[in-house]
Amino acid sequence: MTMRKWNRLLYGIAGVLVAAGVAYACNNFLDTPPQGTVDQSSLETKSGVEGSLIAAYRSLDCSSSSAGSWGCAASNWVWGSVPSGDAHKGSNAGDQQPINDIETYQWNVGEAEGYLNQKWSQVYEGVFRANSTIRLLNLVVAEKPTEIAKADQDGIRGEALFLRAHYHFEAFRMWGNVPYYTEADSTPVAQGGYRKANDLTQAQIIANIIADLNQAATLLPATPRNGEKGRVTKWAALAYKGRVQVYGAAITPALWDSALVTFRGVINSGVYALETSFDHVWTGFQAFKDGKETILAFQASVRDGEPSGWNSNWGERLNFPHSGSHFGCCGFHQPSQNLVNFYQVDANGLPLAVSSPTTWNTLDTSFAGGMLTPVDPRLDWTVGRDKVPYKDWTLHNRSWIRDFLYSGPYSPKKNVHEQAANAENNVGWQATQTNDVNIHIFRYADLLLLDAEAQIHGTIGLLDSARIYVNLVRARAGKVAQGCGAPNDSLVKAVWPTCATDATIKAMALPMNQGLTVDSLATPWAFYKIGMYTTPFTTVAQADQAVRYERRLELAMEGQRFFDIRRWGIADTVISNYLAKEKPRLTSLGSTAAFTLPKYGLYPIPQDQIDLSQGSLKQNTGW
Repeated sequence: MTMRKWNRLLYGIAGVLVAAGVAYACNNFLDTPPQGTVDQSSLETKSGVEGSLIAAYRSLDCSSSSAGSWGCAASNWVWGSVPSGDAHKGSNAGDQQPINDIETYQWNVGEAEGYLNQKWSQVYEGVFRANSTIRLLNLVVAEKPTEIAKADQDGIRGEALFLRAHYHFEAFRMWGNVPYYTEADSTPVAQGGYRKANDLTQAQIIANIIADLNQAATLLPATPRNGEKGRVTKWAALAYKGRVQVYGAAITPALWDSALVTFRGVINSGVYALETSFDHVWTGFQAFKDGKETILAFQASVRDGEPSGWNSNWGERLNFPHSGSHFGCCGFHQPSQNLVNFYQVDANGLPLAVSSPTTWNTLDTSFAGGMLTPVDPRLDWTVGRDKVPYKDWTLHNRSWIRDFLYSGPYSPKKNVHEQAANAENNVGWQATQTNDVNIHIFRYADLLLLDAEAQIHGTIGLLDSARIYVNLVRARAGKVAQGCGAPNDSLVKAVWPTCATDATIKAMALPMNQGLTVDSLATPWAFYKIGMYTTPFTTVAQADQAVRYERRLELAMEGQRFFDIRRWGIADTVISNYLAKEKPRLTSLGSTAAFTLPKYGLYPIPQDQIDLSQGSLKQNTGW
């Protein structure tokens, strides 16, 4: 089965899980199953179990059950990007007010509560579906021992365990103190089930996630089952285990050394590698999807027969330029001035924030094309800014911004498909803003930088190994920069005439000069430059700074930043500094936004869930 055909099943099968664990006992005509329900016996087959597993994958992103709320996005842009200083809610003051409350740290007001409840529901729906798959598999194997081959039994169980671990990890990153459900937790709510207390320590939760990933790794094949690249493998489970160990190291420092061992095995396997250039990471081009950098991604799909576009990257659909652009809507997840300024570099091509920590964030107005301040080339693969080609969709223009006084003049760019990629949808509301760009949940560059942290903080303290990994990521970032875009774009050629006369810069992606330590490229709209760290790191503080800065530059707008600064224990300082400078720039932050610990150390558990638990769930500190 091809990957696209596999994705076609996502929407249609997602509704069968609820029926999988429910039995009805009625008489006479009531014995006839109602329309719209599924007879459990019809699921007790190999195809039923496989469909149940696909439904568990489906919870990686928003589904039809989460319409109207965007806290479900696979990228975590609402939770990991907007509150971190990387981005603003965007759009205007009246649209999706709950995200504005999240951005301004009013997390316990009624509207933000709805988004939190939707995120909680989404991750625990994923847990429920994964556990239902395991229970259904056990039932079929017990009753029909020859129905499912042993290799498929192991693969199905391993994939379900991996997904259960992932969804619990998502809950852990949000709330810290969460219940952990397994396939043994099958008692109906009416009998007191599904109301586990959140009384495990955070160390115990991490241990449970790691245990699930360990078991998954022993069951899963080394390559995707059935040749379907979206499925997780043994190596994905081990890579994800290293990620969890790094998060757990903030609680149990011995996990730094454990993470080093885990990452060493994954890296030495050669299964994963960096994409050849940064423009191949987030892309609509089929040739670069599910490449060697992908560890876990939501497998978006379009033009697959689903009539409303739900299989596309629905959770990102608001995050396109607004009217006036090709996409037509909706202008959310707008990069901050702080993030744009952070891409400035010094004469050595290193982050200006390293060499000039008090001046890098002084620019308070639009950083538009034609301002030739040296910048990291990743800026223009991450941020849409005026007078700079927007991939191959002509020049970005602030007329595309719904309200630039409210949320600034910049647009998100990573999740946007290329015009030439044929990745756009053709059904549903505003089809131009849905596509099949896969949403990276965990990728190899992220793993390398997590390993760099482990190198720094492990028992031995391998500071120069951390430098090597940072430089690997930077070297890849220096391969190409944003070019003119579409070859025959009349607007680009009119504003930047060299795009009409210089054949070397007409492509969407332009090769950088390949120097030994510094790569650079001058275009009419930008001067791109990136350098390597050539001097060995001599202190933990110096190494930490380089890795942390690199994570922001590499993973910006991917929903990682808030969780990073929180686990590093610097969220209060970073966000307070960000607000002090960013509040005067825009109206969206208002005057009362403030971040303090310990209250904002974790998101508040939704009150609806506490009420439904009948007292089993306890609220996080400060809420």
